This record gives sequence, C-alpha cells and structure tokens, in this order.
Amino acid sequence: MLRQILNAYKISFTGLSRETWLLSCVILLNRCGYMAVPFMGLYVTQALHRPESDAGIIISLFGIGAILGAAAGGKLTDMFGFRPVQIFSSVIGGILFLVFSQISNFTLLCVMSVLISFFYDAFRPANFTAIAAYSSPGKETRSYSLNRLATNIGFSFGITMGGLIASINYQLLFIVDGVVSILVGIAIFLLLPAVKGFRKAAIEKAKNIFVRKPWQDTLFIKFVLLTTVFATCFFLMFRVVPVFFKQEWHIDEAMIGLILGVNGAIIALLEMILISKIENKRSPKFYIVTGVLIVSVSFAFLMIPKSLPIVLALLSVIGFTFGEMFSMPFINTFVIKRSNEFNRGQYAAGFSIAWSIAQITPAAGFYLAEKLGYNMLWVSSVVLLLFCAYGYSALNYNEDKPTKENLASE
Repeated sequence: MLRQILNAYKISFTGLSRETWLLSCVILLNRCGYMAVPFMGLYVTQALHRPESDAGIIISLFGIGAILGAAAGGKLTDMFGFRPVQIFSSVIGGILFLVFSQISNFTLLCVMSVLISFFYDAFRPANFTAIAAYSSPGKETRSYSLNRLATNIGFSFGITMGGLIASINYQLLFIVDGVVSILVGIAIFLLLPAVKGFRKAAIEKAKNIFVRKPWQDTLFIKFVLLTTVFATCFFLMFRVVPVFFKQEWHIDEAMIGLILGVNGAIIALLEMILISKIENKRSPKFYIVTGVLIVSVSFAFLMIPKSLPIVLALLSVIGFTFGEMFSMPFINTFVIKRSNEFNRGQYAAGFSIAWSIAQITPAAGFYLAEKLGYNMLWVSSVVLLLFCAYGYSALNYNEDKPTKENLASE
C-alpha cells in the first residue's frame, strides 16, 4: 500500500522541467511570506480597534490596487518579459510592507494598501506567464498544479506562522512579510534563468499577424466574469471568515492560523496525485463545476449552530479545499490554452484582474454581515456559487478555439 502511494507521487512529479521546479521553489518562498494579508481584517479590528467597515475599506483598497497592478503587470510582461516584472514587483512590494509596519494613521494605511497590492499583483500575470514558458509541452496542467502545490505549502506554513506572530505582535507580521518578499525578488534574479530569445522570437513572429486581445474573445470574457463571481466567494474564506471565527465563534488567532493552514497542507499532500489521476478522464468543465459546488457546501457549514466551532471550522475549510483542488487547476489551464505566446501576458492579466476585483468584495461582505448578520452573507455566498456552477456548465469550451494556423486570419 505504501509503495503504491509513493509510486503515485513519483508518477505525478515525473517529466516536469528543471525551470518549473526552480520557479515552484521561488513561489514556495513567496507564499511563505504572504502571511499578513489574511490577517488584515483582524489587524484593523483587533490591533487598531476600528469597526468592521474600516476593515472592509482597507481590504477594498487592497483590491483596487490589485486590479491596477494585475493590468499593469500583464502589459509590462508582454513588453519586457516575465522575469524583470517578477523581480521588481517582489522587491518594491516588500519594501512597501516594511514601511506599512511603521504606520498607524488610517489614511496613510489606506494609501499604502493600494501601493502594496499594486506591486504584489503585478507579480501574478508575470508568474502565470513564466509557468507557461518553463513548462514542458503537454504538461501545463501538472506544471500549474506543482506551482499551486508550492503556493499552498508556503501558504500553509505562512498563515500558520502568521497566526502565531499576530497573536504576539501584528507589526512584526508585516516586517516578516516584507523581508521575505525582498528575498523572493533576489531568489528570482539568482536562480531563474531568462528564457533566451523568448521575447525576441515572439515579437518577430507577431510582426505580420493580428493577435487577438482578450477583450475580443467572447468566451474568455464570459469565463472571466464567472471566475470573478467564484473568486469573490473564494476571498470571503480568507478575508471575512477569519473575523467570523474570532468574533462569532471565539476562536483565537493562533488556532485560526492552524485551521486555515489545513487548506495548504491538504493541497500539498493530495492535489498533484489527484490531478495526475483525473486529468483527461473527464472534461475540464466537469471538474470546474464539481469544485464550485463543493465550495458552496463549505459555506453552508458556517450556518450550522456553533456547538463545536473548531470542528465546524475545520469541516468548512476541508470542504473548501477539495472544491478548490477540483476547480482551480482546470480554470488555470483553460486560460493558458486559450492564449498563445503573443498575448499570454494580457490573457494572464485579464484572469488576474478577475481575482483582483474579487478582493474588493469582502468590503461588501463585512457590510452585509454588520447590517444583516453573517448567516445572510453565507446564504448569499451559496446562491452565488450555485449560479456560478450553472454558468460554467453552460459555456461551450471549444468555441472559436485559437490555433497558430488561424491567428493570421482573425
């Protein structure tokens, strides 16, 4: 039995390029430092003693900066390449987090939230494009899954440590985050090679070709709109739910960090094996819809009376994690398959913007919870996710599929 399990792991990781592994190691470090953002709401409400609505403002501004950063990051990636964008965004974002740790004025915190998220999310389209560039042909889904594995191991460790650090000192949380982000930029510079001739070749090929922009791709626009809805509920789990655990279920910060860390731990243990077993067995649509439906069930757990709050919290996070594992790898693969080397940065930016827009919506979540109660928020989330699952199922995923042969005629 143990040999079968080990063999399954070996098969899951076989055939991925050296650069893909190096990139995943860098992302592991990056996510280890991404510990402050899930505790933003708690920092504003617990350390600064401000109302939930102010926490919503900070998180919304973080989302606005993320939208601008994702758009700029995609354009800059297509102009200068994914490597310099990742390096500069990591280093500047880290410096800004160090400055953030020294500020207590609420207005300045609002300004810094926009700036930090701008540089942090400029990293996302560049990173998305890097995975495609470094991936071995035909192994894109597993390359993205390895990246997500690294992301979630780092996230699991980072958020667990973040909970422990926050229980001692919130200021130290932002300092550690900033230092790690700077180290990520240095690691990319030292460890990840430039893809020689990648930009030059793409520019040369594109000279006499009309390259479709993402906003000209009707199917992609529909997909991004649905992903925005899904991402809206996704971010509630990591922005609003921690505050709910603290205020309504009276779970302390250290335990909240451990519970949320289960998300990354499960993904680290199971996702690569899961993807290697199910990939190409059913359509991507099937797995995306299944994942979204499972996530909806995870929010339903939050409406159960709190007789065993830690158990219920764990069940919710575990359900959410399995829904994420079924849906996210295939959502990512759809975007990469829909684009090509001429427009991948802009497609990645469009996809990243969906997640950035979703970062604004926790403010509405906080407002709804404050005015009508958390149960109304969870009911709304379940309804949105059911709508989203229906929308994904109704799409024709082969509609006007782009190929190199038809690029010139588009």
